[in-house]
Amino acid sequence: MSARSVLRRSAARFEVVPENDLEVVLPDDDTLAAVIYLQDMTTSIANLARRVWPLIRRYGFDVVVLLGVVEASLEIAFGRVHNKDAPTGSLWVLIPLTVLLFLPLLARRRFPFGAPAALFIYAAAVSFFEGRLVTFPFAIFLAVLSCSFLFGMLPERRQAVSGLGIGIGAAAIVTHNHPTQGASDFVFIAVLFTIVWLAGNALGAKLSQYRQAEERADRLEREREERARAAVAEERARIARELHDVVGHSVSVMTVQASGVRRLLRPEQEREREALLIVEQTGREALAEMRRLVGVLRRPEEAPALAPQPSLKYLDKLVDQVRESGLTVDLTVEGEAATLPASVDLAAYRLVQEGLTNTLKHAHADRAEVLVRYGNGEVEVVVADDGNGTGGGDGGGHGLVGLRERIAVAGGELDAGPRSGGGYEVRARLPMSGA
Repeated sequence: MSARSVLRRSAARFEVVPENDLEVVLPDDDTLAAVIYLQDMTTSIANLARRVWPLIRRYGFDVVVLLGVVEASLEIAFGRVHNKDAPTGSLWVLIPLTVLLFLPLLARRRFPFGAPAALFIYAAAVSFFEGRLVTFPFAIFLAVLSCSFLFGMLPERRQAVSGLGIGIGAAAIVTHNHPTQGASDFVFIAVLFTIVWLAGNALGAKLSQYRQAEERADRLEREREERARAAVAEERARIARELHDVVGHSVSVMTVQASGVRRLLRPEQEREREALLIVEQTGREALAEMRRLVGVLRRPEEAPALAPQPSLKYLDKLVDQVRESGLTVDLTVEGEAATLPASVDLAAYRLVQEGLTNTLKHAHADRAEVLVRYGNGEVEVVVADDGNGTGGGDGGGHGLVGLRERIAVAGGELDAGPRSGGGYEVRARLPMSGA
């Protein structure tokens, strides 16, 4: 093996690069820098496009119209040499006439029918003065095609058809006034106008459908939000009515106890008697005020509840009622049952009630499971089924909206959604302290 081959193999196998040399970039660093540079450039271009696109949508066609004015003017000024179809006459007359022909297109947003109609009528009128002017510049040809397209995009059918008639009529006048064009040229232009009009009509129909779909989606979204707000308001009123009975009962007990203690005092305990009398009077005033305020929230057909308030203590009866409807329900209670605040107890019961009701109505399930777990200073309530995964309802889930509001008022958290193995699950954690 020769020394030259050894050196050649070493050079191919090892690459020695001085890392502290500022003028030398390592291959890996160079690739990373290129990737970062491309990412930055892509982000910058995307941001620029997002800023520029609204301007292009609004003013892009106007810019094209102005470019058409420039092109037509230059073509008339420098393109008439040795062209027998070029218009004759002074540039001081021809160029202003050409510029005026494009101006109606700048008003197309305000006058979607009148602007293209004005361009066609003006072109027909100019042809009486100079028959070759309208057909000579290429920009005017594109302008009249654009007007046919704009006519086709009009949402009102009568205006769109009338616009096509105006365009074909103007084409007949221009062709008649042109010294070298005849019937075949008119037929070609009429067919071309019709094709462009049909393209605009098809695009206009699609855009109209898209706008209608957007409006329908916006309307449905607004209706859904309104229904959700109504559900929340209804649930809050229902919570207020139910808590009125709970709090009213507690205040009544306090008032009665204060009255009883006041009657047991000795005659010399006048200060204590006055304090208890104030407590008793305040309690009675609070009860009267609560009845007036909550009475506003009751419907006319509703009356104050005389039955015991719903509670997890009566969960067995609720499950038995659901079983009678044909749904198999398994009830499990884990941990040592504790005495819960009225708001928490009521919210937990309503969660089970709402979950089983939705299972019966929407889930088409064969079996449901109810779990109540006490521990770690909280009570966890779970309602799950083996149905089609719509146990939250198929009408927007407004029952769950109200239930979520109720759980939040009680200081808890609610999770609801389809289970990974199939079915639907509603789970809530509520603090035993009610805080």
